[in-house]
Amino acid sequence: MEIQSRSPQAMSLLRHKTDKRSRTSRFFGLFSFKLLPKLTTGCKMVFMLGRPRSALFTGKFATGTLFGYRRGKVCLALQEDPTCFPMFMLELPMSTSALLKEMASGLVRIALECETRTHKKRLLEEMVWAVYCNGRKTGYSIKKKQISEEEETVMQMLRGVSMGAGVLPCQQQEKETADDELTYLRSRFERVIGSKDSEAFYMMNPDGNCGQELSIFFVR
Repeated sequence: MEIQSRSPQAMSLLRHKTDKRSRTSRFFGLFSFKLLPKLTTGCKMVFMLGRPRSALFTGKFATGTLFGYRRGKVCLALQEDPTCFPMFMLELPMSTSALLKEMASGLVRIALECETRTHKKRLLEEMVWAVYCNGRKTGYSIKKKQISEEEETVMQMLRGVSMGAGVLPCQQQEKETADDELTYLRSRFERVIGSKDSEAFYMMNPDGNCGQELSIFFVR
């Protein structure tokens, strides 16, 4: 099912001008696994992330992170900035390896369509989402009310990273193989509000190089 056919709000987001969607070539180097220097256990943050300053995003920009084990599911986290507690986090119904294949095309569009449609909550407060990747439905996800200890550790370790990609030290030594590395991609996203029922996040590249594009759409 193509997300373009879902609603007029989604169509308005997809028509966002290309010149406003900065692209990236370097950061997706993560997923070809040209490894950046590993963070060691000595680099772990010794202090906890602060709680969110507000319940929802208030600005035009956000920090987005995709992370997960190659054989596991990919998590998506959105924050106002790297020092804030995630305001939105869910586990996408697709494996990291499946996402890598999509990225090889050079264009990745992840669309999340609210399944409840109560309109009693603001868009990013909704809990149940149908997930599409490049127009194909991959399944359903539920927004996390609480993040796990491992997810919190990842957020703490990336607290000083505003943009970048790499491999984090594995929390469980028996998992530390080429197929089970904990990888991450973090970037700044431009937030575009189509209406109260549609928002989009476009990944930005500060040097303006052409390359793969990543967009995340929320519709209700």
